[in-house]
Amino acid sequence: MKKILIILAAAVLCSCQSAKIEISGRLVGNEQKMLYLEYAGSSKAGQIDSVQLDATGSYRLTLEEGSPLPELSLLRCGVEQVPLLLQAGDRVALNSLGSLAHNYTVEGSDESSLLREFYTHYTQQLQKLDRLAALHARTSGKEQQRVMEEYAELFRQTKRDQLRFVVEQKGSLAAVYALYQRLPGDIYLFNAESDVIYYRTVAEAVEQRYPESAYLKSLQSDIERMEQQQKLLSEVREASFPDLEMNDMYGKKVRLSSLEGQVILLDFWSAQLGNSNALNAELKRSYAKYHDRGFEIYQVAIDRSKPLWIHT
Repeated sequence: MKKILIILAAAVLCSCQSAKIEISGRLVGNEQKMLYLEYAGSSKAGQIDSVQLDATGSYRLTLEEGSPLPELSLLRCGVEQVPLLLQAGDRVALNSLGSLAHNYTVEGSDESSLLREFYTHYTQQLQKLDRLAALHARTSGKEQQRVMEEYAELFRQTKRDQLRFVVEQKGSLAAVYALYQRLPGDIYLFNAESDVIYYRTVAEAVEQRYPESAYLKSLQSDIERMEQQQKLLSEVREASFPDLEMNDMYGKKVRLSSLEGQVILLDFWSAQLGNSNALNAELKRSYAKYHDRGFEIYQVAIDRSKPLWIHT
């Protein structure tokens, strides 16, 4: 009987211990003294634990009840952060020398190790893009053109590297994280029509490994939305627009179709609204900026008073 109780007690103890997540290590060369662990998952968010680095930069963080499936968390130190995919039982060793985000190592979590492979390279490329963007703003002429071309090539290379990681690690949650990262001004990974292929590829592979993951459900929902969007776009047909012919302020008749082939802003307005001066001033700035690139404005006033229309 005693043996049975001892075995049961040991089993309970092991079960409790396996639910824990521990993160420890040393951050060398970091001026910050506090370290924070936060949830960034789909089901919950907020601070989990915090700790002060000791004199040598060493630390230890503990999460008592880890999720049975990997959940996204963020380890923050000052303005820098690194993403981790943690699950119950992980004993993670995370160390860094200098910059936390660009120069850290992680052991004890397979998904977090994969995530590091993507994240360190991606953030380094982002930093280079930021520097080129700042340089572009300070230069002009041929030098500015050279910087712009260098920026464009680095932008394309970063996206290629991102896609390569997503395809090679398609069965991991690290691939899901990489799939959703966007470069400055970027809406889609490559383009709206082909992106859904990569989403499907990752979803099918993740479903084999993590069928109960909340990230899979979110991914599948996005795939459904993208497919519906594609279906809607496929049903859109180009149609001719009803032509307009109206007098301009000099009495000359101008047809809307005379501007065909250019980007046309068709604007219906009234001077009686009270904000027309400000709106027209903004339209003039847009016209001056984009007219040489094929931008035209066809403005229709609904006022009955010609003097009021002309002087607004």
